[in-house]
Parts: sequence; structure tokens; C-alpha cells
Amino acid sequence: MGERRLGVIMNGVTGRMGMNQHLVRSILAIRAQGGTVLADGTRIMPDPILVGRNAEKLALLAKQHGVARFTTDLDRALADPADALYFDAATTNLRKPNLAKAIAAGKHIYCEKPTAETLDDALALYRLARDAGVKHGVVQDKLFLPGLVKLKRLIDGGFFGRILSVKGDFGYWVFPGDDETAQRPSWNYREAEGGGIILDMLCHWRYVLDGLFGAVESVSCLGANFITERWDESGKPYRADSDDAAFATFQIAGGIVAQINASWATRVRRDDLVTFQVDGTQGSAVAGLTRCWTQKRAETPRPVWNPDERRNTDFLAQWREVPDDQVYDNSTRTRRSAGTSSPAHAACSSPSWGCRAGRSGAGSTCPRWRGEMRRGGATAIGGSSCPDLIRASTPSGAADRDVDARVKPGNDESGLRYHPRGRVRRPSTTGRL
Repeated sequence: MGERRLGVIMNGVTGRMGMNQHLVRSILAIRAQGGTVLADGTRIMPDPILVGRNAEKLALLAKQHGVARFTTDLDRALADPADALYFDAATTNLRKPNLAKAIAAGKHIYCEKPTAETLDDALALYRLARDAGVKHGVVQDKLFLPGLVKLKRLIDGGFFGRILSVKGDFGYWVFPGDDETAQRPSWNYREAEGGGIILDMLCHWRYVLDGLFGAVESVSCLGANFITERWDESGKPYRADSDDAAFATFQIAGGIVAQINASWATRVRRDDLVTFQVDGTQGSAVAGLTRCWTQKRAETPRPVWNPDERRNTDFLAQWREVPDDQVYDNSTRTRRSAGTSSPAHAACSSPSWGCRAGRSGAGSTCPRWRGEMRRGGATAIGGSSCPDLIRASTPSGAADRDVDARVKPGNDESGLRYHPRGRVRRPSTTGRL
């Protein structure tokens, strides 16, 4: 059916996530594979224009990766009708005005999380996109990490029996920048610039909980600001006033309790930079970024508490690793290995929107997957339960995606339910979602 160009305005690609995750591992990976083929045979080829504030960095990035177009003039890029899609990975405090301009220009939207710094601003953006009739999506990429894909297969296969609890542990030591270069940008630690681990990371773990285990019904969170002085990219000290650690407890539908610790002031002694342990009546599993281990009920050892004796048991050796049977060929796409079938996708027959049980339509009520997009990892602005999810929300194309948009009863247009005491705030609060 031929090839169709998709012009993508990519704002914020000189930053770490915009460059690595979205430009190199997604858009450029899709281009290198010859585009994305739709069901009718049409090949979609993304054509990015790089946007940022530093012309020198943009020019270098474009040259390194063979991208023909770049600009520091966002308004000019938005005015070009040849580019239909706007992607935003700029700093959080700039996202609301950038997205509002893009929506006003009639561009379809795909953006990094969080959409905004406050609930009111996020809902205002959702309403703008809805009223403008543009397609819109927010990244949910962590659902498609190989380790969590394996965990989802275990859940769908009934491995756990009744799921009891989830323990998530994320983080690593981010150097302050005085003697070792910091691994993260300085704005991450300035509250005025949208920094803070609560705003940056807990939205990831929220959609992971929603997508894998069920609707979050309540949350309590304590934020901490442990490292109060850091050094910026030019070597100058600054006051780091945003939270760099968070300790949260979630109650999930069905009686599941989840605890998630996130910290940029910790040192790693676990299997990966993030791990999720799921305990059920019939077995347990621990998943990291790419790997997953299980222990069945019948294989569970019988530990005995005796603090008077040194433990010589190799507890890690008592777990089995889940095998790789998918090919993860870029950050937007996975393929099943030859000779295997996917129980998570086999029942879905809808050619566009549809849930994993085969129901179609944006209001489907699949009991497992909520607000999930199999390619690209996006959900509509306003929350994973938004009833107005629209096909092709991400630049990776719309060939064979499945989406469940479960509408939850609530008090706003997105279907989300909020307790009168409000959302998670710094440094700590308890409230219902």
C-alpha cells in the first residue's frame, strides 16, 4: 500500500530521556526497521524534527543520528501543517504550556509523564485535548519492560493463586556532583523546576500497579529530602529542596497491599535497579527490568528462625528464572519467539480498540489490563481510566495495539475517584484516589 510519512515534532530531545528512550530507542529504531506496517499494508515512516533550547546541542545530536531537521523555535515548528504529531519530554514545569500550544495548533499529542505538576493542570490539558478532538497519550513504558511482561504472563496464567502483596524497591545512589558527576540533571532536585522523586517516579509505579494488579483505591506516601546540597552541570553548588526519596503504601482492589520504596539516596543490593516481589497463596515471583524469578508453593523451603546460628542457606538459589520467549527488538515493540503463543493477546480480536478478553470499544471492562497500549506504552491524558482514548496515540503507529479503557466511577471527567483530602503532597499525606 506504499509508505506514509508521519512528521513528529520532538521537544526536549537533548535531555536524557528524550534522547535515549524516545529518539534513539524508539523513533530512530522504528526508522531503522523500515517503519511500522499497518493492518492494510501501509508503512508509516516517522520523520522527526528535533526541538530544544540549545542550537549547538541540537545540531550535534542531529548530525550524530542522521536527522535532517532541527530548530530552537517551537512556535514555528508547531505552525507547520506537515508535522501532525507533537512529542514533549521537556522539564515538567514547561509541559503544560507546551502541550496547550500544541493542542491549540491541532497537533496530536504524545508526552512524557507527568503531564503536569498538579491534578487541576493535568485535567485541564485532558479537557483541551478532548475538546480539540486530537489524539493524545502519556508514556506508560514500564509496563513493557521484559521483566514486567514476564510477570504479567504469570498473573494471567494464575501462577500466584490469590495475590496477597506487592513489594517494589527502586533507586540507586545519585552522586551529588561535588566529587563525582551526577547521573541525573540538576532540575530533578529543584522543586521550582518540577523536580522530586514523587512527581517523577510514583506515576510510573501507579500505572504499573493499575496495569498488573488492579485499581488503586488508596495511597499514603511519605516524601523525604535527604541530600539538601548538590552541584549542577557547571559545577556550582545549589540547594536541592525537592524530595529525593519516597515511601508509599497502596491499597489495591481485591485486598492486595503494595509497598513501594523509591530513592536516589540508596545503594543497590538487589537483583536490579528496580524489583517487584509479588507474593500469592500458590507462589511468589521477583521481577526486575529484564529478568523474573519464581518460587512455587510446592517448592517453597521451610525456613526456621534461629538468630543463634549463622545463616548458610543460599536463598537466591531456591528460585527459578522465567525463560525469555519474546524478542525485544526496540523500546516500542516485542515479538513472540517462533513456536510460542501469547495467552495475554490471543483472545483479542478487535482490529482497533479492544480489551484482552476480545471486547471492543473504548469503554471495555477487561478485568486484567487497564489503560494499557501494547506498543508504545501510552494512556490518555487525564489518567489510565480516561474514556476518550483514541487509536494511534503514539508515534510508533497503530498497527496492532490493544487498549482497555476502564471507566471507574468518580468525580471528574477522567473517571478517576479522589478523596476530598486530595492528592499526594510533599512531604507526606494520606488520601484516596
